[in-house]
Amino acid sequence: MAGFQELIGGYHRFRTDGWSSQRARWAELSEGQSPKVMVIACSDSRVDPAQIFDTSPGEIFVVRNVANLVPPYETGGGRHGVSAALEFAVTQLEVPEIVVMGHGACGGAHAALTQRFADAENGEGGFIAHWVDMLDGAREKIISRYGEGPEAVRAMEQETVRVSMRNLRTFPFVAEREAAGKLTLHGAYFAIADGMLHVMDEDGSFAAA
Repeated sequence: MAGFQELIGGYHRFRTDGWSSQRARWAELSEGQSPKVMVIACSDSRVDPAQIFDTSPGEIFVVRNVANLVPPYETGGGRHGVSAALEFAVTQLEVPEIVVMGHGACGGAHAALTQRFADAENGEGGFIAHWVDMLDGAREKIISRYGEGPEAVRAMEQETVRVSMRNLRTFPFVAEREAAGKLTLHGAYFAIADGMLHVMDEDGSFAAA
């Protein structure tokens, strides 16, 4: 497993191979960025959007958090990291597309389904519990249909995408641009076990890309 010193070694390889071979690209990026897609993904170390989509620096604007969740629009209380990044991408960078990507073996989705941290309150796990409780409404429906087995886990992993898509549309600047045809939202699900990407249809179902 890579520790910090291994990361420094990786940096030196990047400087020698990656950065040097794309000097013109990096010079261009030093003047600004104009990504065409915002990707909202999970923080999970196994699902790096840049790797999955095989992108180059400057092509995607990425936000990663537990279970790739977008909170609903609100203006009061707390810090709003995801909301700030979303606002920047949509209103300042004017990205024309947003992708919400869930994934298999998602610990955040599993925690929401099992309510593993429900009793944490202000102790360890409290921040996680309060974050994934955005999925509480979906949890009840999923358990009533699938129980709490593997089917329920996968259903919850995919539901994180649907919930985030619905919450995205509560932001006025997202809804306005989508209605005007200036912004398109996409849902996706990456299955770690087989490396397959599934894209969400308009009806909320997922099909292999």
